[in-house]
Amino acid sequence: MTAVTAVTDHTEHEGRPEGASGDTGGDSGEGADAPGPGPGPGSEGVWDDGLIARRGSGTRVDAAQGAGGGEGAGGGAVSYVPPSPSVAPSVAPSSTPSGASSGTSSGVSTAYEGPLRARLDALRELVGLSRTRLDSATLAEAGRVLDEAAARRRLSGRHTVVAIAGATGSGKSTLFNALAGVTISETGVRRPTTAAPIGCSWTDGAAGLLDRLGIPGRLRRRPLQGPDTSTLEGLVLIDLPDHDSAVGEHRAHVDRILGLVDAVIWVVDPEKYADAMLHERYLRPMAGHAEVTFVVLNQVDRLPGDAADQVLDDLRRLLDEDGIALGEHGEPGAIVLAISALTGEGIGELRDSLGQFTKERGAAARRISADLDAAADELWPVYAAGAGANRGRNRGRIGLSEEAREDFAGRLAEAVGAAAAGQAAERAWRRHAGKACGTPWLRLWRWYEAQRSPQGVGWPVGQAPADEEATARQRVEHAVRTVADEAAAGLPQPWGQAVREAAVRGAEGLPEALDQLTLTVGVPEGRPPRPGWWPAAVLAQAAMTMLQVVGGLWLVAQIIGIAEPNLGVPVLLMSAGIVGGPCVEWASRMAARGPARRYGLDAERRLREAAAGCGRARVLDPVAAELLRYREVREQYVRVTGAVVG
Repeated sequence: MTAVTAVTDHTEHEGRPEGASGDTGGDSGEGADAPGPGPGPGSEGVWDDGLIARRGSGTRVDAAQGAGGGEGAGGGAVSYVPPSPSVAPSVAPSSTPSGASSGTSSGVSTAYEGPLRARLDALRELVGLSRTRLDSATLAEAGRVLDEAAARRRLSGRHTVVAIAGATGSGKSTLFNALAGVTISETGVRRPTTAAPIGCSWTDGAAGLLDRLGIPGRLRRRPLQGPDTSTLEGLVLIDLPDHDSAVGEHRAHVDRILGLVDAVIWVVDPEKYADAMLHERYLRPMAGHAEVTFVVLNQVDRLPGDAADQVLDDLRRLLDEDGIALGEHGEPGAIVLAISALTGEGIGELRDSLGQFTKERGAAARRISADLDAAADELWPVYAAGAGANRGRNRGRIGLSEEAREDFAGRLAEAVGAAAAGQAAERAWRRHAGKACGTPWLRLWRWYEAQRSPQGVGWPVGQAPADEEATARQRVEHAVRTVADEAAAGLPQPWGQAVREAAVRGAEGLPEALDQLTLTVGVPEGRPPRPGWWPAAVLAQAAMTMLQVVGGLWLVAQIIGIAEPNLGVPVLLMSAGIVGGPCVEWASRMAARGPARRYGLDAERRLREAAAGCGRARVLDPVAAELLRYREVREQYVRVTGAVVG
């Protein structure tokens, strides 16, 4: 094929999108009968800071070795509705031209069926669990990764989209033309030369991919057909405008497309290879994307002697400082080459590297994996920062320890006065025993004293003075704050705040509920239960009283002459009754100590349990629900990073 043929192909693409004629029969679901999805969610204005991605710290999945993948959420960065686990492939046409293959061929479907798919599913689950706890801005990057992963998976797996990026005058367009074998992108001294991205596809079926990049049909080209054409089979090359262009629209094109391509070739020249803008705005943030990055030092023909090697070594040093791993000695990383697009020096080596890179068909999965690493790194402060660094008793674990729960229950019991209620119940049991088993003369005296005492002293049962009520409320609030701080210790700020808010919401109305418990549970209803010995003690006390009465009446009868004089027997009876009554009362009091103590402890236990149950239902359960949600999202976050959950 001659250059005339390439120009003819260019003419065919001027009036209609790729796939309308010369680019038909590529991927199933792409081409004339199935136009591409167009610039989907996240293709416009997503990365307004111009970053390709942020450097990830998680474990990266090597897609070239068959690492799997999954589909992203297709609902945009707002809804994040998880789609069905199995996504139907693109609808294939009834007939496929010879040499064409399905767009969902094994090139992508195989790469998306292992750890990468599990990581994407985990990220989707993570976003779903976090929507009500984190703001949309925090989850925006994760949503974008899911959207772009889903969009890329639906498109051709036989193609690898590679963008050529660089600064003004670096020779991007010259390199683009050299790889294509024909002048496609305009070159010259006028700056900026490239005003809009231009696409060149070595294989049919890339229409959907170019639609996604927003490249119109008039800017889609085909390379010059020749012996080297098969080397780059499956390559879709994009010539970008200058990233340092004075025209804002040009920079916007660069930033948008860099977020959508599978790989990037950065073209630098001997004058601007150390440019701070290039390293700080692009290379350093994309350090985690080293496996899908090429860095070529162009225009080495301008360097005399061994100056090219010195500049190349310095470039490698700068890339190392940026944190970009270099693919040397067979290790995965960025490929760094020295070329001259003008003279052709090094172009063959670059073409071979691109050919091998494209043949592996793993660039898309590698790019998504790197995006996942970057998203996980960005989400680190809201999911993992500070985890496991709990203070005090809770050190080294997430959640509330049993000791913290018991401490909270003890504070509530103190606020409702459980100990005082138990002591009151114990005194009540003793008073009841004293009334039943005490001497009637002593009971009569106590009744007389009660009648003489001032009326209205003290407060009604179940009520407390205002200052004591305020103190109890403060104790409840302090207990809630303490348990909330214990539960939130070591959690990332959003989740710690959610735990505290759950505790505060649950504490609303808690003092009033505890007051009601004091009235219903703290005051036992009816008389205290009687032990088995109680009736015998009552009968004995009645017998002692009867002896006193009989002896007294007998003496009176003798005095008035009704009975025969005999002081011995009535005096003995009265003495026995007078001495026996207090003895029975003392014995009953001693015997009542145990039952009274148990009765008081039982009353205290019931009030403690009621207060603990109220606090658990209103405070601890909502806090536990928030902690459970955090454990779930933390587990999903670990899966997103690619690590194994222990």
